[in-house]
Amino acid sequence: MSGVESKPVIIVGAGPTGLALAARLGMDDVPCILLEAEPDLTVDLRAGSFHPPTIEMLTELGIGETMHREAIKVPVWQVRDRIAGVVAEFDLSLLSNDTPYPYRLHLEQHRLTPILLDRIRKDLSSVEIRFDEVVTEVAQDDGGVTVKTANGETLRGAFLVGCDGARSVVRAAMKVDFAGFTWPERFLVASTTFDLGEWGFAGAGYIADPDNWAAVFIVPDDGPPGLWRIAYGTDPAIPDEQVMAPASIQERLGTIMEHAGHDAEPFPLKYASTYRVHQRVATRFTEGRILLAGDAAHLNNPLGGFGLNGSVHDAVNLGGKLVEIYLDGAPHEDLFDLYDRQRRPVNIRAVQSMSIRNKKLLEERDPDVRAAEQRRLREIAANPETARAYLLNSSMINSVREAAAVKSGAAPMDVPLSMTKPAAK
Repeated sequence: MSGVESKPVIIVGAGPTGLALAARLGMDDVPCILLEAEPDLTVDLRAGSFHPPTIEMLTELGIGETMHREAIKVPVWQVRDRIAGVVAEFDLSLLSNDTPYPYRLHLEQHRLTPILLDRIRKDLSSVEIRFDEVVTEVAQDDGGVTVKTANGETLRGAFLVGCDGARSVVRAAMKVDFAGFTWPERFLVASTTFDLGEWGFAGAGYIADPDNWAAVFIVPDDGPPGLWRIAYGTDPAIPDEQVMAPASIQERLGTIMEHAGHDAEPFPLKYASTYRVHQRVATRFTEGRILLAGDAAHLNNPLGGFGLNGSVHDAVNLGGKLVEIYLDGAPHEDLFDLYDRQRRPVNIRAVQSMSIRNKKLLEERDPDVRAAEQRRLREIAANPETARAYLLNSSMINSVREAAAVKSGAAPMDVPLSMTKPAAK
């Protein structure tokens, strides 16, 4: 290793972001230590849709073949009206000249992380992974970073990357604000073994309705035929145990699906869970030798499938820069500044604004506005040229290209997150 750094990169958090970053570093034999507070990989029942550029990145990390073997390929997604049915259908094959993977791959996050972990343990010897390691203190100086754990250990590294989620210990130690807001309603995700494909649903879709909007997509689960997930907002005034009651879930699913073919039979449910949804971005992603990536750096609602994908994009972007530092002796100050300017503004302008807009459009109450938007989507989807342009944004290809186009020098124009917050209803 010809670079000036000899101490390891310390990564906190063994979710998809931390594992993807560790894999990227391990592929170039960059030493790193990955610390996870839990005794094992966690199970997350929310995220599970991978856009084309993310599939490209994960394939480059050496897990593409395994993902394709276990995932469900989704080449088409829909926008539906709860009463009128399909409004527009978007075929990702229109992106065949833009990506080798013109489709979404659906694979639950808790099935991705074991694939990454197995790749690291089998093939990437420069990566050390430690579970049951709770980080309690973080400090830095001109020569590196110091991390203390609840087990009484003190670790010394060259750099520290917080991939430790919404309640990031690393972000708190950096004293970085997590600007933005939290949606008042909780999201509920119900997973059913009933095949919604029988009612004409594509593998991914969004149902518009002022009171009963939803996101619908299929995931592999333990194997064929898979599970259909239906995510919807719940009334914040109703206690969690009430909205989670099986009768309440069945009633809500029946309302959401009553015009799609629902015949009053209960949906066979396998999983159900609720969670709070945030739109937040750290005011900076770097501070000296400490950096943030993934949910520690940004959070957004799930409508569009941007959160997990953007986190992988962070990991691969930052991993490439750390490799330059270790192998080529590149100055870390310049590259970390570039990472912040590539990933933070694009998250605000693309991920935050698109996910907020998606939610607003699904729950639009004004019938004239709703009709106009549906008319616009029909027109876009009907024309291959405009449909491709739309898909370049919704599939995050443009956001990856935009970030890559930012070079060293003046920062691109930022957009304060508060400007994108929708008005209260």
